[in-house]
Amino acid sequence: MNAIEFDHVGKQYRLGLVSTGTFSDDLTRWWTMNVRHKEDPYLKIGETNDRTKKGDSRFVWALKDINFNVEQGDVVGIIGKNGAGKSTLLKLLSRVTTPTVGEIRARGRIASLLEVGTGFHPEMTGRENIFMNGAIMGMTKQEIGRKLDEIIDFSGCERYIDTPVKRYSSGMTVRLGFAIAAHLEPEILVVDEVLAVGDAEFQKKAIGKMKEVSQGGERTVLFVSHNMNAIKSLCKSGVLIDKGRVVFSGSSIDTVREYLSSKVSDYIDYKEPGARSRRFYVSKDLEILSTRLLSSVEMAQDETIEVELKIKRNNASIKKFTLEMMIEDIEEKNVGSYISSVYEVPQKEIFKLRLSVSDHNLARGKYSLNFNIGLKDDNEYGFKDYDVVYDMLLFEVKYIDKQSKRPIQVWRDEWGVLHLQKGYIEIL
Repeated sequence: MNAIEFDHVGKQYRLGLVSTGTFSDDLTRWWTMNVRHKEDPYLKIGETNDRTKKGDSRFVWALKDINFNVEQGDVVGIIGKNGAGKSTLLKLLSRVTTPTVGEIRARGRIASLLEVGTGFHPEMTGRENIFMNGAIMGMTKQEIGRKLDEIIDFSGCERYIDTPVKRYSSGMTVRLGFAIAAHLEPEILVVDEVLAVGDAEFQKKAIGKMKEVSQGGERTVLFVSHNMNAIKSLCKSGVLIDKGRVVFSGSSIDTVREYLSSKVSDYIDYKEPGARSRRFYVSKDLEILSTRLLSSVEMAQDETIEVELKIKRNNASIKKFTLEMMIEDIEEKNVGSYISSVYEVPQKEIFKLRLSVSDHNLARGKYSLNFNIGLKDDNEYGFKDYDVVYDMLLFEVKYIDKQSKRPIQVWRDEWGVLHLQKGYIEIL
């Protein structure tokens, strides 16, 4: 039996002004949609919701033609890029907003945890908000009271439970909100990316609770997250949304693989680091200005990885450096790294490094390269970072013969075992 059914659901937004522009047209729209229960008479054909491009239309489809069903007791992971429409989908299901077209059918009570503070009254205490949320879900005061101690204990907010929620930190608010949603036993639990606000300990507790909730087979869970490991371990099935449309659905493992593959569908053989390339503060005493892949983006399994880095010397006192190249697979797992010997810094402001790593023996698949230029340090950290850049170059290893360019049909046992010791650097 299906717990949730999405039937040709679409949500359109108008950029800029919200109204039609005249009072009479606004009144006509209200009467048609709310009294006659028909489609918006002023609905326009809009553009696809691609936030990376400037469009000509003032109407965009945040979601369009969404069709899929969720069986009772299933745990579904909904993934996609920022702006793909994931949160909009959950808001429609939770009836925070209504679909422009189509229909959503849900069987059972829905508890939603969409964003920090959703459903909380800031002037009410945590205890009062627990009873208010339970009442909204249709539970009696006695039913909520039986779960009260368990909710407070799980949230870790016992000391502040009689304090107005407006004085809670974002982490405390998320803890209490999740505790309420998970313990009041809704038939359908909807959880957006809010768990990212909590600390590591709470995330572990929350994921454990969601597993417990889903194992009974009676409650249905929709879970939006950018944590692919959580999606794979927690969810049975997955839905991939891109630009407001469902582009893939299947098992959670297959959906994650499809999503990660699509992220690196375009190869990158040259890149200059931007703001997103550096994930933490670095001194930039030696700064990586650009990276270039000299080997082919579709390389043979036994082909040498060859890259060129342009380096700027911003601190004249830096005399030596070490270069590290880190290799990540499409699941963002570090599968290996090459660390060079210590080299002397050239006596010029900008210089190039050419790194070659042979016999890497990477398994077939797509990979990204990260780079770290620094120096081995005598302090407890062991390495001093001058500059660290991520997701710079994207390439794919294929089992092809370098001469004939044809696929290799024979599998060798030693393939996939990394050998990154055989590398050298040439300073240009």
